Amino acid sequence: MTAPTGIAWSWRRRILPSAILIALALVFTAAKAEQINYTDLLARQRPEATKRIHYGAAPSQFGDLWMPAGSGPYRVVVLIHGGCWRADLPGHELMAYAAEDLRQHGIAVWNIEHRRLGEPGGGYPGTFEDIANAIDWLPQLSKTYSLDVGNVVVAGHSSGGHLALWAAARPRLPKTSPLYREKPLPIKRVVSLAGIADLDTYRIRGPGACGGPRTVDALVGTAVRGPWDVFTDTSPAALLPIGVPQTIISGALDPIVPAAFGRAYAEKAASAGDQVQEMTIANAGHFELIDPKSDAFEKVRSMIEQFQK
Repeated sequence: MTAPTGIAWSWRRRILPSAILIALALVFTAAKAEQINYTDLLARQRPEATKRIHYGAAPSQFGDLWMPAGSGPYRVVVLIHGGCWRADLPGHELMAYAAEDLRQHGIAVWNIEHRRLGEPGGGYPGTFEDIANAIDWLPQLSKTYSLDVGNVVVAGHSSGGHLALWAAARPRLPKTSPLYREKPLPIKRVVSLAGIADLDTYRIRGPGACGGPRTVDALVGTAVRGPWDVFTDTSPAALLPIGVPQTIISGALDPIVPAAFGRAYAEKAASAGDQVQEMTIANAGHFELIDPKSDAFEKVRSMIEQFQK
């Protein structure tokens, strides 16, 4: 009797951990299966903006303005879409659903498009110049539309999260950089939604969803600028402290920009002296953060509303 009992116990000790791992894997797989993709967003009927306005002559140099009902002046959120900085992926249309939701909650939205990799002028310096020009265009818009340009929050998703943080960091740009400008429009707060905040780290350790190192190299102009200075005026992590309050939001299940990247950047920014709030939302992937139908976006919107009081 003793021997069989010992054999049975040994078998259970071997099998139970495997069973637990299998069960956890099934739960994780189910959670991943429930995540939405950008195709799910774009399959929905797309709301229409109030007005499309060009801030430059190139086809991609425009923004969609979403104005709430009433007389204003309105708080302003600048939205910057993701898509790996690439023109072969969806652009500003991904943010239309979030823009409509914010408009319904009394916030004016400037949802901007910009030149991207794969189209003339995309990459360095054009992509960055477009973000700067589009944001600095807001005072011009306020001459026609009732906008409170002294109360601007910039929110970006994925690669747009990188560009949103970069926009907030513009006063920190080296004066020797082609991207430097005096007196850029002040930003009250920046919200990074699954943002790629540290280009160098993401280039080395990030998933290959955006195309790996070659995409980051193309964005920052490594081939023409040399590898020794390409992040000094392009990566928010290299510009710390940026001097603007930041909220770093990640999805716990995000396979494109895993939450660990957001946490690492937030720790680095806080250590540099910036005011940083970091949040990882359970059961959220990459695109839930810009999906108004998700619980995750309710948290995002609540934060944006709080920042603009």
